[in-house]
Amino acid sequence: MEALGGYPTKSTNPKARTLTVVVSMTVGVGCLLLLQSQLKPRKPADFYAFTVRDAKGRPVSLEKYRGKASLVVNVASRSEQTEANYVSLQELHRQLGPSHFNVLAFPCGQFGDTETGTSRDIEAFARSTYGVTFPFFSKIKIMGSEADPAFKFLTDSVQKTPKWNFWKFLVNPEGRVVRFWRTEDPADSVRQEVTALVREIILKKRVEL
Repeated sequence: MEALGGYPTKSTNPKARTLTVVVSMTVGVGCLLLLQSQLKPRKPADFYAFTVRDAKGRPVSLEKYRGKASLVVNVASRSEQTEANYVSLQELHRQLGPSHFNVLAFPCGQFGDTETGTSRDIEAFARSTYGVTFPFFSKIKIMGSEADPAFKFLTDSVQKTPKWNFWKFLVNPEGRVVRFWRTEDPADSVRQEVTALVREIILKKRVEL
C-alpha cells in the first residue's frame, strides 16, 4: 500500500519485524564467529610444528627434526630404570642417528624425587655419567593442566598418559606418533620398530634421488 505522494508506508506486520531481527542477529553471530576463528591461534598439526626450550632455556623449533624419525622420551636421573635406558637409548642414537633419527630427551620431575635438579644439571649428569649425545630439553610437566603442549600432543595422540619415567613415543618424519612404549616394555621391541622406520626413510630418500 502506498501513502499519499507515492511513498510506501512502513510495514506494521509484527512477523516481518521479528524475521528481520532474527536474520540480523544470525548474520551478526556468524560474522563474530568467523572473526574469532581468524584471530584464534591455530593449534599445531604435528609434533614438529611446536617450539620447546633446550636445557639452557633457549627456544628451539622442533621443525629442525622434520623428515627424520624421533624417539621422544620423558627421562629421569634417579630412577631405577635410568642406567639401562640411557645406555640403550644412546646406543640406538649412535647406531641410527642423527642423519635419519634422534632420541629427544625431556626430563620430568612429576614422579617423586626421580628428577629434582635443574635442566642444565640433568643434561650434564647424563652426559658425564652415561656419555649420552642426544638432545636434551628443558625439564617439563607431562601431566595435568600445566603439561607441556608438545608432549601433550604425544599423549593425546595415543590417548595415554605416562605412569612413570622413560615412556617412549616414536614420531615419524611427518610429525605423527606411530607407536609408544611403556617403561617396562623391552628395549628390543623399541629397537626393531625404530630401525624399521629408519630403513623406510632411507629407502624412500634413495628412490627420490
